Amino acid sequence: MKVRVRKGDTFWLYSNLFQVPLPLIEDANPNIEPTTLQIGEEVKIPGYITNKKKIQKGDTLWKLARELNLPVYGLILLNPQVNPNQLMINETVYLPKRVTGPIVQDVENYSFEKMVDHINRLQEIYPFIRLNDIGKTVLGKPIYEIDIGRGDRAVHFNGSFHANEWITTPVLMRLINEYALSLVNGNPIRGIYSLPLYNRNRVSVVPMVNPDGVNLVLKGPPEKMKEEVIAINGGSLDFSSWKANIRGVDLNNQYPANWEIEKERKEPKKPAPRDYPGDAPLTEPEAQTMANLANERQFSRMLAFHTQGKEFYWGYENFEPEESERLANEFARVSGYESIRYVDSHAGYKDWFIQTYRKPGFTFELGKGVNPISISQFPTIYEEMLGVFLLSLYL
Repeated sequence: MKVRVRKGDTFWLYSNLFQVPLPLIEDANPNIEPTTLQIGEEVKIPGYITNKKKIQKGDTLWKLARELNLPVYGLILLNPQVNPNQLMINETVYLPKRVTGPIVQDVENYSFEKMVDHINRLQEIYPFIRLNDIGKTVLGKPIYEIDIGRGDRAVHFNGSFHANEWITTPVLMRLINEYALSLVNGNPIRGIYSLPLYNRNRVSVVPMVNPDGVNLVLKGPPEKMKEEVIAINGGSLDFSSWKANIRGVDLNNQYPANWEIEKERKEPKKPAPRDYPGDAPLTEPEAQTMANLANERQFSRMLAFHTQGKEFYWGYENFEPEESERLANEFARVSGYESIRYVDSHAGYKDWFIQTYRKPGFTFELGKGVNPISISQFPTIYEEMLGVFLLSLYL
């Protein structure tokens, strides 16, 4: 929602009028200097949308403000074109409506396009959410990072490294949505208030590392690489088991953490729907993008969401810090997932992150069953990961 500055207005005034924390209004308007607001300037107010209303007989701004439980000045800000003392019948006015429910609700067949639509809607309602285009896929799709918070500690989450594990993307998107709702409305999540987390942390989320692969699983092969992709898939048009990127390289086997071991023992030895680690580390643009992001941001901790097994891994070659075990114990407690320190695997993003930065890194295997996990498990998985998300920012 946008309002136009009037004489004497301040961000503090808007915070009190609309009951939105001041830091969120400041961060929603990064290009506006709060101490020198200009009359007529547009200011974004997070957490609201506007509805149109035709004035009926007996309506006044004061009456409408009482019904909305808002000071009348809030309506005056939204309606600079009307005479507040003499509303005309059938005149259109704009009323603020606080958003109290999630935007991310349609989670079936969660394609790249559906994710982008939800990101755009979330940004419109919660403009303190920053969106960064951090790289491109093989097919040129943007790889998006959602960036929230003003703290010094950087905490990173990612999903859909593997194409048929796309359910991890709507899980992350709903977590972001729930966090933004809690921030604006001041409602605690499981007893934890969000604003202190916002002030302490900078949350980085790449909800879909592998957009080309996800769309391949959900929509079939793109015209640009149709013959090549079908050939990699053994001539089959069933892509439900595809984990790799569009070139048949497993993005979570692409990192220089004993990559040579995985290269030697992995089958197949050429591009495939899964497990092929490539001809060298970091050959794929998606893997390069994620490595560059970690190098740039120097994350304090990292959580990668995969599927399936209801377990998570948190050690690598004894490079993990002492803090990792404390976090792992808490994550196991709130999620019910099995905590596994070491697994015979190399070249993953978590492995490389721990080896390179000596910081806590985790790979979560969400849900239980056969990939792709049924979307019917979404509500359960979401509730399991909500506690993990909160504790990642709280501890």
